[in-house]
Amino acid sequence: MPTAHPRLEPGNQLSSRIDGRIDAVVHLGFAVLMVASAVRYVMRHSPADNLWTVALAVAVCALYAVTAVLAHRQPLAHRQPPGQRTHRLWIPWMVALVAAWAALVVVAPSFAWCSFAIFFLTRTAFRGWAGYVAGGATAAATAVGLFRMSGWTDIAMLLGPLAAGALLTLIYDKIERDAALQRRLFNDVTQAQEQLASKQREAGIATERERVSREIHDTVTQGLASSLLLLEAAQRSWPAETAHHDVRKATDLLRRNLADTRSLVHELSAPGLETGPLPEALEHAARQYFETVSIHVTGEPRTLPSEVRHALLRVTQSAVANIKLHARADHASVTLGYLPDAVTLDVFDDGRGFDPASVPPASANGGYGLRAMRQRVEQLGGELSVESSPGEGTIIAAQFPLTQPADPAHALKEAL
Repeated sequence: MPTAHPRLEPGNQLSSRIDGRIDAVVHLGFAVLMVASAVRYVMRHSPADNLWTVALAVAVCALYAVTAVLAHRQPLAHRQPPGQRTHRLWIPWMVALVAAWAALVVVAPSFAWCSFAIFFLTRTAFRGWAGYVAGGATAAATAVGLFRMSGWTDIAMLLGPLAAGALLTLIYDKIERDAALQRRLFNDVTQAQEQLASKQREAGIATERERVSREIHDTVTQGLASSLLLLEAAQRSWPAETAHHDVRKATDLLRRNLADTRSLVHELSAPGLETGPLPEALEHAARQYFETVSIHVTGEPRTLPSEVRHALLRVTQSAVANIKLHARADHASVTLGYLPDAVTLDVFDDGRGFDPASVPPASANGGYGLRAMRQRVEQLGGELSVESSPGEGTIIAAQFPLTQPADPAHALKEAL
């Protein structure tokens, strides 16, 4: 059956949530710094100087607001799938914003602190060389404004913003590469999970088909085959008393077959398997096909997992049905053996035997019994062997490993 896996949040949703939080912080920071810078500038300059500078600052704020609204409605370049070009709508607005900002910071260096928000917005809006040009223009304008404020004498005011811009560019590129790598890894993990889930579904379907085919073979197919033999024998000897006996036996077998089919359809256990003593269940299953079969139990009885009990019943049914159909045996026996760490099942008949190496492969005409028994046993970690030769009878031996501790009360119930 498919195995459950942790559910990962879709990459685009996770990225959108993170980007939204970063955008909110950047926009808030820009607003706070613009207000603080405007107050500082107004307090230090005359009204004549304030008019045009404040008007330019208002224009920058308006351009930034328009850009922020567009950013909310349409993806920026770094959020678009690789290979897609940045939407042309960004070009005029971002160019106008960078140009207005460059003029403002050169005229009024008090607004230089807002360069960080402008730099971030330019790098998120453009890819490749366009992002470097826009970010470089922002850093250069800031450097010129601060250098001008120092009276064109403080070289640190010129080199500081340029160095800061280069450092931020390197850091941003590193973050962008890591984010791209994370998105690729996320997509790879998501794809691998989908493939694994698909493989598990296919494996589950194949396993279920195998299980149903074994159940049908060990119940319906074997019962119908035995009923057919009885009816053919009755037809040959009719109206003798033995024919009536064979018809009654075939009727009983078909009735049990119908009950098994209904249980299989409704995914129910075989009658008596879960609650009745195991030796009696094996005897009931074996004598559907061979009335004189004898049942023996060796070792100390212990509790068995339900899947092992079910496998023991089905292997017994299939093996004894094969004796009825093919062996022409006079005697048959089933031996259930309890070992300290395993349980064994031996089905013996004194029939004509066969060469196990020459058994034909399974086909529409039959040949599925031994394969189904082996699959059923090996699926539980057990082993199945067949010992036979022409004229020497046959022994089918199955062994199932047991690791669960015994339940004394249940073991006593099975022994009764």
